[in-house]
Amino acid sequence: MFDKILIANRGEIALRVIRAAREMGVKTVAVHSTADSDAMHVRMADESVCIGPPPSPQSYLSVPAIISACEITGAQAIHPGYGFLSENAEFVQIVEDHGITFIGPTAEHIRVMGDKITAKDTMKELGVPCVPGSDGGVPTLADAKRIGEEFGYPVIIKATAGGGGRGMKVAMSADEMESAFMTARAEGKAAFGNDEVYIEKYLTTPRHIEIQVFGDGKGKAVHLGERDCSLQRRHQKVFEEAPGPCITPEERARIGKVCADAVAKINYIGAGTIEFLYENGEFYFIEMNTRLQVEHPVTEAIFGVDLVREQILVAAGEPMSFGQDDLVINGHAIEVRINAEKLPNFSPCPGKISAYHAPGGLGVRMDSALYDGYSIPPYYDSLIGKLIVQGRDRDEALARLNRALGELIVDGIDTTVPLFHALLQEPDLHSGEYNIHWLEHWLAENMAQ
Repeated sequence: MFDKILIANRGEIALRVIRAAREMGVKTVAVHSTADSDAMHVRMADESVCIGPPPSPQSYLSVPAIISACEITGAQAIHPGYGFLSENAEFVQIVEDHGITFIGPTAEHIRVMGDKITAKDTMKELGVPCVPGSDGGVPTLADAKRIGEEFGYPVIIKATAGGGGRGMKVAMSADEMESAFMTARAEGKAAFGNDEVYIEKYLTTPRHIEIQVFGDGKGKAVHLGERDCSLQRRHQKVFEEAPGPCITPEERARIGKVCADAVAKINYIGAGTIEFLYENGEFYFIEMNTRLQVEHPVTEAIFGVDLVREQILVAAGEPMSFGQDDLVINGHAIEVRINAEKLPNFSPCPGKISAYHAPGGLGVRMDSALYDGYSIPPYYDSLIGKLIVQGRDRDEALARLNRALGELIVDGIDTTVPLFHALLQEPDLHSGEYNIHWLEHWLAENMAQ
């Protein structure tokens, strides 16, 4: 086991890793920008190293600074959290070249799954069902129009290096193809330096279902059921739950086995999430995230496992502490993402926290790096907390979420908490009758944007 690990991240996910490591007797190193000198992860780690000024490219995305911090402190491994460098294959290769262990998948697996076309081709070969679409990239508008006619409209054009909803455009008809194709390419070029796109059949009323997988890197892998992440705004998840309210035990076992078998075949190591669109009882692969997900706590809640602990274990060469037969669902869990944003436009709202009180009680977990007097810097993602609740069933989890939201106090800034208060009044939320478009329609009707 490692003596010391460095966490190449900030905020609540850095705290999450620190806590898991501390329970394992492993010391931690926090890295931080000058803007985060007073951040909670800096205070809680055993050591800290300032790695640069506030802009991410000069600090949290600076590979030389992070490697230097490892060498200075003697950290033997790096946990990337999520975001920043967590899915950067070049970074992983550099880490390994310096004799440091990366707590996550191999550079090759990150590289394969980071390109949407290669990932889709790989998953097809591994027996994972995929959305019908183009075979590889679509270089010209003429090709795009031909594919649109072949599969029938609507279709969605996606940047191959895309993520976070960028570089994605829907063409509802042939008349919309040129505009959608050119815009997707331009967005891909601007955001990712790559204007290659591919085309898929656009499913009109799907849910977003993702399967949590975990591998030991030696041909053994398990699945930890599914999460339903269908409530999204501009392709960004805001409300996640496990198990999915629409998935049957038979469907869970079937798609879970397909996913576990797939990652076992490629000797995948660590945590990964295989994401699907789900419609009319069928699963269609869209992408694989080769890292820990923001919403991992709901999986931890219903299975009673610590995914970060397992990541550290297998990275150190230890076996997983559970097998597939050990994983039994217990109850229902829900997570809501609380952002420092001003409604109704969801504009970022950094500032000083004048009062903070986390909710508590049975089945309530608050993952946050906030504290009284903390000043949220304007340079990073607006996520400031994740409220996770668990109940014996979905109704109890929803009731517990309502109670916990009422206890939560975050004064001094605006947050998205009022959004969840409003959503909990909606019958569709309680019945589970929604798809990935539901929240956008609801916001258009209930909140002027």
